[in-house]
Amino acid sequence: MNKSNLVAASLVLGVSLIICTLFFTLSLRARDKANQTINVTGSAKRDIVSDLGVLRSNIQANGPTAEAAYKQLLAQRPQVLSYLKSKGFTESSIEFSPINLNPIYEITDKGYSSNRILEYTANQLIEVKAKDVIKIKSVSLDMISLVNQGVNITVMPPEYYYTGLADLKIEIQADAAKDALNRANKIAEATGSDLGSITTARMGVIQITPVNSNMISDYGINDVSSIEKEITAVVSASFRLD
Repeated sequence: MNKSNLVAASLVLGVSLIICTLFFTLSLRARDKANQTINVTGSAKRDIVSDLGVLRSNIQANGPTAEAAYKQLLAQRPQVLSYLKSKGFTESSIEFSPINLNPIYEITDKGYSSNRILEYTANQLIEVKAKDVIKIKSVSLDMISLVNQGVNITVMPPEYYYTGLADLKIEIQADAAKDALNRANKIAEATGSDLGSITTARMGVIQITPVNSNMISDYGINDVSSIEKEITAVVSASFRLD
């Protein structure tokens, strides 16, 4: 009787151990499956054409006194204004910044600045904005010809912008997120799994570069030197596998 009880107890203990081990194994597998995720990176790119051009130039004049430099600068402004109007720009698109007057001090033999003023220099920045970016580009290449009329002018490289950028950034980030989802679906299908919910998502910086450029920056690029550009967005996402 004692032997039979011992055998029965051993059988019960053995079956219980097997059942516990089975439940533990199934529990581990379920937990591991629940913790399985895939990490993907989606991207999207679009071509854009600038619809706003900005051209800046600077006129300068020198004189023995501040008044002389100021008057000489004012004498150059009508020539610049006349030139820009002849190129089709309206007065409302032309902006003159405040005039800066600065003394030029004598430099001693030892390389130090003395208190003696040699002359004064006057500077004024002129900014032109227009939606006709081709015209902005053309004028930027020709405007330096004003030196032939006695205008002391420096022409800066034009800048080109796309005014619909705010809305486009939202759209292209959405496209990048869709691309990440498509990639995740294909990986799940290839491994025989079902794609679960998204666990994490991180938007990368926006890159705006000239067409066919390979420039990239961790801080993002906003190119203003070219009329035709590419805008690229990247999204990194993690999905649970079911």
